[in-house]
Amino acid sequence: MLKDFREFVVRGNVVDMAVGIIIGAAFGVIVKSLVSDVIMPPIGLLLGKVDFANLFVVLRDGATAGPYRSLADAQAAGAVTINYGTFINTIVSFLIVSFAVYLLVRQINRLRREQEPATKECPYCLSSVPLKAVRCAHCTSELAAP
Repeated sequence: MLKDFREFVVRGNVVDMAVGIIIGAAFGVIVKSLVSDVIMPPIGLLLGKVDFANLFVVLRDGATAGPYRSLADAQAAGAVTINYGTFINTIVSFLIVSFAVYLLVRQINRLRREQEPATKECPYCLSSVPLKAVRCAHCTSELAAP
């Protein structure tokens, strides 16, 4: 059983998946920082000096009654809040990650199309002929249409 597990873990697909998960987690941290530290501050400034991370609604006051100046103050007081500003940041992060994945998949598909064979093998003389050829240039045999 231990031998089977070891074979499973060192299989190429499992290792590739693990590397992908690690890189994905690191990419997620970078995108989170990009959104909260670079993208949202200028947007908040344009919308009247709004800090999206501090947009919240108090459902129930905590040990000390509100109003609370920031989300951290509300959470420290034990208030129950809906943190819609954090949710907006998360949506922007999701859109950035989705767009990055789209660009990656698009590039991979482009590379796959470029790797399609441009030639085929003649079944009679085993020479390489263009994919659209209907007659072999080497032995003049008729080939099946592509």
